[in-house]
This record gives sequence, C-alpha cells and structure tokens, in this order.
Amino acid sequence: MKEDYHAGVTIDRFTLECCIHRGNMSELWIASEPGATLPLVMKTPVLTRGYDPAAIVAFEVEQMILPTLAGPHVPKFVASGEFCERPYIVMEFVSGTSLRPRLDDAPLAPDDVARTGALVADALHDVHRQHVIHLDLKPSNIVFRSPATAALLDFGLARHDRLPDLLAEQFHVPLGTAPYMAPEQVVHVRNDLRSDIFALGVILYHLVTGARPYGNPSSVLGLRRRLYRDPAPPRAVNQSVPAWLQEIILRCLEVVPSDRYDTAAQVALDLRNPEQVKLTPRAERNSRDRLSKVARRWLRAVMSDSDAQQSTRDDLLKAPIVMVALDLTHGGERLLELLRDSVLRILTTDAKARLACVTVIKIPRIGMNVEMDDVGRNIQMTRLIELKHWWRTLQVPDNHVTFHVLQAPDPASAIVQFARSNHVDQIIIGARGSSPLRRYLGSVSSQVVAEAPCSVTVVRLPQHAERRSQARDVQQSTPEDIARRTQAEGPE
Repeated sequence: MKEDYHAGVTIDRFTLECCIHRGNMSELWIASEPGATLPLVMKTPVLTRGYDPAAIVAFEVEQMILPTLAGPHVPKFVASGEFCERPYIVMEFVSGTSLRPRLDDAPLAPDDVARTGALVADALHDVHRQHVIHLDLKPSNIVFRSPATAALLDFGLARHDRLPDLLAEQFHVPLGTAPYMAPEQVVHVRNDLRSDIFALGVILYHLVTGARPYGNPSSVLGLRRRLYRDPAPPRAVNQSVPAWLQEIILRCLEVVPSDRYDTAAQVALDLRNPEQVKLTPRAERNSRDRLSKVARRWLRAVMSDSDAQQSTRDDLLKAPIVMVALDLTHGGERLLELLRDSVLRILTTDAKARLACVTVIKIPRIGMNVEMDDVGRNIQMTRLIELKHWWRTLQVPDNHVTFHVLQAPDPASAIVQFARSNHVDQIIIGARGSSPLRRYLGSVSSQVVAEAPCSVTVVRLPQHAERRSQARDVQQSTPEDIARRTQAEGPE
C-alpha cells in the first residue's frame, strides 16, 4: 500500500491540487478530474506511527455509507480507493459557509437560531429517511450550500440500519465528539435517530447562550454526568431566550430518548412556527433540577445501563453471525482454502448470514508494540488487506461481511471475547499440524472450543496433506532454515 499523498500526484484519475485540512485522522485535498462537472475533494486517512485504529474503521464506514446517500443535504459521492492500493474517498466539495465560525458570534438572536436550527433539522430528517444516523453532528460538520440548504459532512461515525455497524462490533467505548454526544451513546447505543436530535439541541443551546450545555468533558466519567445531571436552562444563562425556544432546546436535550422529539422534522416544524409551540414546565425553568431528582435519575441510569445495551442488540438484523478466525502468518494456503470451503457451505444454507472475518496480531504483554514490519509497512493495514484478499473468492455480498484486525497478547482470548461481545452464533477456526511447536500454537483452537459462548467448527488439514505441506517446506528451505526450525520446534 502506498501512502504518498502530495500536491500534483495523480491517484487513479484524480489529481491532488492542495491540502485544505490536516487532522489526526484524515486529510482533505482539493482534487481535479478531466471533464469533472462539480468541484471535488479527496479525503485520505492518516496512517502513520501512533495512528488511532478507530480512524481506519471510521474511514471504512464512510466508504460504505456515503455511496448510499443522495440529495442536497450530503456531498455527492464520486469514487473511492481500496486500502490495498491507496485508500481515498472522492466526493463533491460542498462550497459554502460552515456553522463553526458562527459559534464565535454567539449568543445569536433567537429568530436567527431558529432559522439555522430548522435548516439543520431538514438535513437530518433527509438523512434519517435514508436509513442513516449521523452520530457526530457538530457545527464543523455542517455547511450551508445556500441560505436555504444545509449539508452534513463526515459520516465516519455514522450508523446505517441496513448495513453492518463496524464501529459497534470492534470498539466498546463511547464514540463521538464529547460536547455533542447523547446520553445513550455514552452507554454504547448507536441505533436511535434521536441521538442526532440531542446533538442538534446542544448546537441550539450554544448558539443562543454562547456556552455548551455540558461543557467539553475529557473522560468517560465526565460524559456519564449527562445520564443524570441536567444542564442549566438556556434562560438562566441568557435571559433574552424566549420561552418557546427554551422549550424546544430542553426537549431536544432530554436524557431519555422517548422524551425528545420523535423526528427532526418535528423539530423543524416547531422552530419555524414558534407561536404554535406547546409550552410545558420546561419553558419556564430557571434552574437545574433538585438533587433529589438528580439522585433518582442517577439510580435509574445505573440500573438501566444493561437494558440500554440490550435494546441495541434487539435492533440488530435477525440473522446468524458467522465468525471465521484466520491465522494469516502461519496457517498455510491449504488450510485457508479449507476454511474458505467450510464458510461457503455454511453461508449457502442461510442467505441472510453475516460473516465476520477476524485475525489477531499477537502483541507482547509487556513492552512496546510493533506497528511497522521490517519493510516499513503498517502491520494492521497489511493484515486488513490480506483478509480482504481471502474474502474476495467467497462471492459474499459486501454488506454481509465485516473485517476485524485485533491486537492482543492472547489470540484465543481475543477471539472468544470478540465472539461474546458481538453475539457470534458460530466460530470457524483452523488447527494446524502435530509437531510440538505447532501443537503449542494450535492450542488456540482448543482454548476457543473450551471457552467460546457458541458453536465452534475446527478445520484441520488431512494428515496426508500435512505431510505434503511439511515436505514442501523442507524442499523450499535452506539448511540454515531447517536447522533454525528444528531448534525452535524440537524433535517431531
């Protein structure tokens, strides 16, 4: 994989002109294409030493979701590049004004806030109708194409309810931008469109008061406060906030999703018709809730954590999840072929099955992790590419397969934990030959069988195939290789 992005380079049919943004996770380049009819921008991941693994998965998520979206409220998808060559996403460059600079002018006039919020709600509703929840709504991800149209950017943390949720499957920490995350996101719920309505409420609050309702917490403990502690009402911060706008904002910011607006369209309707907003006690509040109410809310949050996670599982596709655990460094091509055959037999019996392709990079329990191989390639990215090469011969629909490169000192425990966390229905794993060293390495499969929370199919090479494989190894090895292997393995 090549990662040399610079001005003037041509990637496929696109030429990079200049970099307009450099972040920790990605870069944005103005790009050109012969005959292009719209301005283009290329997004590329940052793959350097010390990278965030979530950035890779988020980039894959955006590659998967953006092509499914259409309309004026999203950038038009143009093309993407695979990780095996140069990973990129080319999309329309949405020229316009970002909402981010307007925060510097806050507090804004209530009518201005209402107009702005209604446009953002329009864009949210359109995206929700296309089965996508943004889950990272914030001012920097909102651009106004015109005074009447808002567009949403950056779908790296999004959830499509008809596609695999790669982020939920691989990461078990809150994902999002801390000031805008909904309470349910803190407990890993990613399937409720009202999470975006909460984020919209945070934006409205900031625009009308000049402050964020929950500040900018930097820890999970700080994030969890929004599960029980309400923010100061907008009118307590800015007395000029009208009652109808406080009603809308505090309804968006309710801790329990069912107490919020059901759709972004309802938010837009109220923002455009303030005289018809039904006022409740929210509208007149001028202080936070009493500690007794906060304590009850805290207790409910503690008791309902597991329920919230269960509700996420209940909304997953009702189809078996098949996990194939691949050893890409020691398994051997013949064993990988047998694993491929076993997976195909299972998938052909159930067309709705989902396949999770998993490999584990073994890391030391103590000491520095190695991120690059001897020739300077990113090890995690190399394994991801190898997983995809193995999968391509299966002819499984793209939206039925996911890829996961795990890092752990104990591969068997990592496989079992992945299966348990992602409710895998069946594990398929290979076991290798019978030499002392291979018996030791092969104990991964026996440990998985003993500890897995589901059925396990162990695929072994036939003895004659194993002997042929060992003979090929000897024929292709130098005397020095054989001596090193004999010293490492001991006598057969």
